[in-house]
Amino acid sequence: MIGMPLIRATRHVGTGLFAALSGLGVARMAPPPDPRQAAHRLAAALGAVARAHELSVTVRGDIPRGSALIVANHVSYIDPLAILPVCPALPIAKGEVAAWPVVGAIADAFGVMFVRRESPAARVRTLRRVHALLSADVPVLNFPEGTTTPGDRVLPFWRGTFGIAQRLGVPVVPVAIAYADPALAWCNAATFLPHYLRTAARPRVEVTLTFLPAMPTRVGELPEDAAARARNAIQRVLQRPEGSRGTVLPWPATRSAG
Repeated sequence: MIGMPLIRATRHVGTGLFAALSGLGVARMAPPPDPRQAAHRLAAALGAVARAHELSVTVRGDIPRGSALIVANHVSYIDPLAILPVCPALPIAKGEVAAWPVVGAIADAFGVMFVRRESPAARVRTLRRVHALLSADVPVLNFPEGTTTPGDRVLPFWRGTFGIAQRLGVPVVPVAIAYADPALAWCNAATFLPHYLRTAARPRVEVTLTFLPAMPTRVGELPEDAAARARNAIQRVLQRPEGSRGTVLPWPATRSAG
């Protein structure tokens, strides 16, 4: 990495770190008074980090504004930076994120839920927290695959949060995430730091978010069937030629016809 890529990477990493530390400082000096405020302040903090990395987002469909379980395919650590600034919610993150420098501290300060999916007890604690948030009309963002996958490949969704949404009568909103460059996918055991530095060296990162119509609850539907419905809806969008391209507009994210 030499020349302009190195300069861009240095600028993006530096400004991104400054934005992240500023957000962490504010959260520690004045903690959010409630989960809804935490979601909006997390959205603002991540928006600053996204701008620092010149994230360019196209939004298709209607962004949910009320209580909802928002579920998306999971491609990269960039996904929350793209979704949350335009659709504030409290996300579920894998347990390892809690130990990441700066990122883990910010997530904890704003009430991000960490889960170790291999631990039944940890999954139960997270589901209880999701139930409490959705009951209080606080939107929740989940990546139900439980891991990152490349391109238009979407693994089966874990069913737990779908059962909660069904019991509470909360709509499920599927979101399809597509990157202009498939190399932005962080998967196949790729080491984080080299991948992040390559990403930071780019002039900008282009991503399209397609918000699909809310899935109302169906009486008697099993949670695993609702999970499969959401997963299949996202898969169909990603496999359409226009689902992975489209016109990418500058930040802040702007809606486009779709």
